[in-house]
Amino acid sequence: KPQEKFSVTSQTAKMGKQAVKVVIRTRPTASFASRNIEIDEAAGTVGVKVAKHVEKGVVNNQQDSWKFSFDKILHNATQENVFEYCTRDIINSVMEGYNGTLMCYGQTGAGKTFSMCGGNNYKFRGIIPRTISNLYQFVQSKLDQAITIRISFVEIYNELMFDLLSTVPASEQTGEITIQDDPVTGIHVKGLSLNLANTEEEALNLLFEGETNRTVAEHQLNKGSSRSHCVFTLHVECRSRVESSEKVVHSKLNLVDLAGSERTKKTGSSGTTLREATYINKSLTFLEQVVVALCEKGREHIPYRQSKLTYLL
Repeated sequence: KPQEKFSVTSQTAKMGKQAVKVVIRTRPTASFASRNIEIDEAAGTVGVKVAKHVEKGVVNNQQDSWKFSFDKILHNATQENVFEYCTRDIINSVMEGYNGTLMCYGQTGAGKTFSMCGGNNYKFRGIIPRTISNLYQFVQSKLDQAITIRISFVEIYNELMFDLLSTVPASEQTGEITIQDDPVTGIHVKGLSLNLANTEEEALNLLFEGETNRTVAEHQLNKGSSRSHCVFTLHVECRSRVESSEKVVHSKLNLVDLAGSERTKKTGSSGTTLREATYINKSLTFLEQVVVALCEKGREHIPYRQSKLTYLL
């Protein structure tokens, strides 16, 4: 049963510290594997059962069931419900001056790009276009603030970084964009284009422009598999129209469409797609290591710099 995870990271003024939520969205299917998977939406748990091997005899201590807990289970949920639960609060915290990140993680073909970007129908638009619409509605309601929004769109392909909104086509870029740690502005990508978007329409046009430059390929599990990690970032700058102070609040919201984890035995990848799969799985492993390190109390070193993805985020 293909499933995908949303990892939602935000900061709120009330909490004063980082809060991470993990949400499972199940992909709708006509033949649900009810004998193997048990979903309890109320408790936020997913149970997995696997039959024991008969050939191992009567005395068999093999584990046959597992249970995993999450902050929320979105079972057969609509695009709107996914947005409301996963993104609404994080947008509010970003407008208050806190950085936020939403990552969509899962195996190849689970529907990550559909969840983040949506389908051809307006009804099925994904988290990113809904976030853009909601953000500009918020801007229009805040008449006492001058809010500027700039957009960047980065693709990480085989550990090379490409600017999807550059005037130079991605095919002609070298991919040698570097990440720098500035003592004032923090982590930033040197030479990355930040495009001013005054309206919702301009922001959506930048999103569609970047999407057309993404790297995709076909394999046995997915006809349009994303072969790269993409980070769509909204850079928000707020200043008061009524206060005389020159205080400017900067924040950013990262919306990340991760490439899917793959088992090459199932995808039948070879040649270029096999090489891409190797880089994808490697970077996702580094992402896992960073998450595990962050959860360990007293851990001094967090291995952010192991991959471009973790360093950027």
